[in-house]
Amino acid sequence: MAFTHVCLWTLLAFALTWTVFYVTNRKKKATELADAAAEERRDGAADVIIVGAGVGGSALAYALAKDGRRVHVIERDMREPERMMGEFMQPGGRLMLSKLGLEDCLNEIDAQKATGMAVYKDGKEAVASFPVDNNNFPYDPSARSFHNGRFVQRLRQKASSLPSVRLEEGTVKSLIEEKGMIKGVTYKNKAGEETTALAPLTVVCDGCYSNLRRSLNDNNAEVLSYQVGYISKNCRLDDPENLHLIMSKISSIMLYQISSTDVRCGFELFPDNFPSIAKGEMATFAKNTLAPQVPPKLRKIFLKGLDEGAHIKAVPAKRMTATLSNKKGVIVLGDAFNMRHPSVAAGMMVLLSDILILRRLLQPLRNLGDANKVSEVIKSFYIIRKPMSATVNTLGNAFSQVLIASTDEAKEAMRQGCYDYLCSGGFRTSGMMALLGGMNPRPISLIYHLCAITLHSIGHLLSPFPSPIRIWHSLRLFGVSHFISA
Repeated sequence: MAFTHVCLWTLLAFALTWTVFYVTNRKKKATELADAAAEERRDGAADVIIVGAGVGGSALAYALAKDGRRVHVIERDMREPERMMGEFMQPGGRLMLSKLGLEDCLNEIDAQKATGMAVYKDGKEAVASFPVDNNNFPYDPSARSFHNGRFVQRLRQKASSLPSVRLEEGTVKSLIEEKGMIKGVTYKNKAGEETTALAPLTVVCDGCYSNLRRSLNDNNAEVLSYQVGYISKNCRLDDPENLHLIMSKISSIMLYQISSTDVRCGFELFPDNFPSIAKGEMATFAKNTLAPQVPPKLRKIFLKGLDEGAHIKAVPAKRMTATLSNKKGVIVLGDAFNMRHPSVAAGMMVLLSDILILRRLLQPLRNLGDANKVSEVIKSFYIIRKPMSATVNTLGNAFSQVLIASTDEAKEAMRQGCYDYLCSGGFRTSGMMALLGGMNPRPISLIYHLCAITLHSIGHLLSPFPSPIRIWHSLRLFGVSHFISA
């Protein structure tokens, strides 16, 4: 009996000793790993690699560096970009920018204040303003329009002013992958030398033409139409605080002030009706077909750029659903991740919202080297972003469709109904402008207003009295509204 007790006590002592040794050893190893990571960090190794220093890459680099991360940004071309997209930031986007501490970047580039938009259709004109009494929106309810390149350069300067941000010119060739884990990138630096950069987390934020996206996701971008535009210089709109939207017979024409002396003139065309820019056919088309539909008070400025030989650019308007990569250690953002029709000018707003969400989720993680925890963060990010992004994406698709002129009575009724609803004043106008401005990007609000526009359009079709053909078109309009909001 005594021998049995001795054996039991010996086994118990051994088990306790082994447990203490195991726990101590685990703690020691964890400490060694943390120390090694800290030492590597002190040696200048990056916590995050960002591919692309556009609006998203620069803003994210600044935000993460402010949280104590070392960030290595690799940008293909550090010169000021010349783009005709990303020139209008909605009030919701400005709110996101201020939360990132970057609002001053808009104050130093001659950005122009926009309080709403003036809408023109069939000789009628109405002004729809952003609501100033929206208690749910804690920021100045106005947008800003500007030269995109100036904004990007200012963001780059702001990010690179932080000591923990390394901004380098180089062309990323590929992602470095080991067993489903992205370890970093291979790139060619400015001197033409091929080299590598390693980090626990790689962010692909290189725009709508991203080549890296193909190695991470299988989603393809759909080209919806082409946005054509040019700048009329040394002029100023009579009403510069409004974006001017003309619902013309083909699709839509826009004019808005992007600096104190420059006006952006743009319009949408489709692949089956696309005159040659190089041969001068596009300028002739704009003068002969579009200019007569521009209201007289705007026509002189619309023609000014064409008469002075302004450089005409055309860029594809794309749509692409967001898809989460199944590879660890990487996340895709911006137009490389998700695109919607640019008619609602909400791309930058969604991007900045995504950056805020991702930053908040990453903040509790001291060590980004824990691939499983980072993967959990990325999955959470994908879920949290959905309500806003889905609202904006659906709105962009719906709004772009009603801007297209049609000989189909149901579609044209929907177009007219949207114009009437947007310009009717009161709750209708303020509600729609809060949606368009990103001041209330909630799915329930979008559903309400889309249903209200559909019912308003049906009422327009059935007036002054219902007839069999009008009832038929009303039934078809339900199908049109479903297609538009899909």
